[in-house]
Amino acid sequence: MAKLKPLGYKIIVERQAASEKTAGGIVIPDNAKEKPEQGKVIAVGKDVEEVKVGDTIILGKFAATEVKINGNEYLIVREKEVLAIIS
Repeated sequence: MAKLKPLGYKIIVERQAASEKTAGGIVIPDNAKEKPEQGKVIAVGKDVEEVKVGDTIILGKFAATEVKINGNEYLIVREKEVLAIIS
């Protein structure tokens, strides 16, 4: 199994699942779903100061680089691209 280790100010994020229904109960087909802009931090680089492993964060829409390792999708993002931490 490959292990991701972010460098410097980078963060590895596991994307959270998209909602399959709207607030009104309409089912959204897979091809129409927007990728969520939040996720759970699974690793941080040595220079990251404000975010820690386990935090749920909100990212800018086009802030991350997507990678797929062993069938799992991850996002690599710079710390300064994190908009908020959800508590």
